Amino acid sequence: MFAASEIQRLIESGIPGATAVVLDEANDGEHFSAEVVAPSFEGQSLVKQHQAVYRTLGERMGREIHALALKTFTPAQWAARK
Repeated sequence: MFAASEIQRLIESGIPGATAVVLDEANDGEHFSAEVVAPSFEGQSLVKQHQAVYRTLGERMGREIHALALKTFTPAQWAARK
C-alpha cells in the first residue's frame, strides 16, 4: 500500500514550484487522483505535463500505484478555474 501524502511529496519535490493535491480515491492505497499545478507546465502540452508528473513517480507507477487519475494546470489555468 502507498500513501497519498508520499505521492504528493514525490511530485512536489520532483517538479520545482509544484503544488499537488492527492487523494486515495478508493481508500485502498493503490488508486489515487491528483491535481498538480506547476509554473513549468506553461507552454507544455497536456501529454508533456502528465509525463513530467509520471517521471516523478518512476517505477512506482504500475507497481505500488495501480491507478492515478491526473489533472494538471498552469498557475493561470488554476486561477481561472476558481
